[in-house]
Amino acid sequence: MNASTDLPGGGIASSSTARTTFPFAALIGQAPLQQALLLAAIDPGLGGVLVSGPRGTAKSTTARALAELLPEGQLVTLPLGASEERLIGTLDIETALRDGSVKFSPGLLAKAHRGVLYVDEVNLLPDALVDALLDAAASGVNTVERDGVSHSHAASFVLIGTMNPQEGELRPQLIDRFGLMVELENCFDSKVRQAIVKARLAFDADPDTFRASYATQQAAYVQRIHAARERLPQLAFDDTVHGHVSRVCIDAAVDGMRADIVMLRAARALAALEGAAAITVEHVDRVAEAVLRHRRVNRDADTHAPQSSSPPAQQEMHEFPQTSQAERKTGSEGDWGQLPPEAAGTMRVKGVIPLPAKKR
Repeated sequence: MNASTDLPGGGIASSSTARTTFPFAALIGQAPLQQALLLAAIDPGLGGVLVSGPRGTAKSTTARALAELLPEGQLVTLPLGASEERLIGTLDIETALRDGSVKFSPGLLAKAHRGVLYVDEVNLLPDALVDALLDAAASGVNTVERDGVSHSHAASFVLIGTMNPQEGELRPQLIDRFGLMVELENCFDSKVRQAIVKARLAFDADPDTFRASYATQQAAYVQRIHAARERLPQLAFDDTVHGHVSRVCIDAAVDGMRADIVMLRAARALAALEGAAAITVEHVDRVAEAVLRHRRVNRDADTHAPQSSSPPAQQEMHEFPQTSQAERKTGSEGDWGQLPPEAAGTMRVKGVIPLPAKKR
């Protein structure tokens, strides 16, 4: 058994797991993705983050790095071959009928509570599983019902779904329910690529020393997340912010009202993260692209739409698949995308506004 170590947020993780996690603070060229994940960590009710991009752009590495900053330090992966019962849990109906008591066997949603639920290639999952994931992510509660017997439990987690657009898209009804979306790109900047490779090689050569050099920054992230969660309910939306959000969403020709609500909540989370006294129009503008990218009616017009002031996401070289497509589809819970270091020659939020009920 591996020894346990305290995480900066008071959570517990095995020493081997912590030792092989690339620090969130050490990620290079991932500012838009890091911001989106931090906002989802502050307000899990945003509905999760959808990350689209080609292979090798550090999607799983970043998800694992975020999990380390959360109270439980827990990252749960959902295999492509998982059944709905494995995801939501099961009820023992015979026991309920015989004894009148509910016997519940937890699923992956329960295991992910207060941590990160990572779904690689979410676009390849059955729609029913994606629907259940998004329901729990938005509500913070998982309810299992069978033959008139039901059981509910807390399931507040940061949902991170990744996909390679070359392998197909999610249906519009499902993609809209992800709170935020970030599109990663390959990096063609020589200096950035060199910085990424140097950081990876330093981590491989001596992970303990490398992680220690970022300990202060990691602890600062943990404290910022905790403080932002406490501050979140104290921030209110004024009419100026409401009006600006409405205009931005109308200009993007989005369907329904979900974009407005998510944009308000994301702006509030950003204001809380930065310790601002009030939510401003600037906060709205800085989260708008992640809210609208997957909701614009004419997605082909993205290149002509106003872009975020944040720098474009760049490629990380911290992620290399360790399992094949066939292995993933068998339902294995392996550490997809994990690259262990080798010798080289990333709580329930109180007072949040609930998302509207799911359209039937």
